[in-house]
Amino acid sequence: MRGRGFQSLLPCSVSYEPDDSNGVGDIAACGMVRLNLILLFQDDFKRDQNHVHVEGRRFIHILEVHRASVGDELCVGVLGGSIGTGTVTDLSQSAIELEVRLDSMPPPKLPLTLILALPRPKFLRRILRSACAMGVRRIILLNTFRVEKSYWQSPFLSNDSVKEQLLLGLEQARDTIMPEMLLKPLFKPFVEDDLPGIAAGTLPLVAHPFATRACPRDVKQAVTLAIGPEGGFIPYEIEKLKACGFQPVQTGDRILSVETAMPALISKLF
Repeated sequence: MRGRGFQSLLPCSVSYEPDDSNGVGDIAACGMVRLNLILLFQDDFKRDQNHVHVEGRRFIHILEVHRASVGDELCVGVLGGSIGTGTVTDLSQSAIELEVRLDSMPPPKLPLTLILALPRPKFLRRILRSACAMGVRRIILLNTFRVEKSYWQSPFLSNDSVKEQLLLGLEQARDTIMPEMLLKPLFKPFVEDDLPGIAAGTLPLVAHPFATRACPRDVKQAVTLAIGPEGGFIPYEIEKLKACGFQPVQTGDRILSVETAMPALISKLF
């Protein structure tokens, strides 16, 4: 686990440009879904800070999905920076030129730290994409007793794969700020050493299907929310979380999957 146990996978200041040269990967697999925001990267600014040159996957999307032509305006935003509009000034067979006006801030992040027991790899991408689109400020993937060890070896946990999903979430939500992303493959050291500081000054909650307290609504403070794996946290894990001040809460009589419970809980809280 040495290679994946680093403290910060995606700090908020990350500078990332996907490989637009071949147009493959999960971003390209979005098919005919119209992007709500065309993300720009510093390398796109070839001439000055008001003009960008876009090639590859984003160019194909602008051409085939938005069907843009010279004079059209698109919603654009610089990764880690402002959002605004981009006016098409030139089109070629391989690239598009935009004159950009960046005059707005991206939507604010939710004051939420989301702690997730590492989901099944086939669900992980959708969960990361949704969490990012909903504006989660920090995402922590955690090992628990019911998380299979093989999940930590999944290629979907690679830096590039995770970044792809977070970028898709940003494009969906018209956001430009990456959430902080942490991997924690050891439960006990994380809960005993790191979690008290992370949860300090927040409302710490743990989703538990057999809790008696309902999830609070419209919370007006920062929240640290822990969601377990399929089958939930085991009693030992619940007790360790409660020792850190976490209050067990539930969403109702129905037992929800992780990918359903996460947006349901966030929507209630904020």
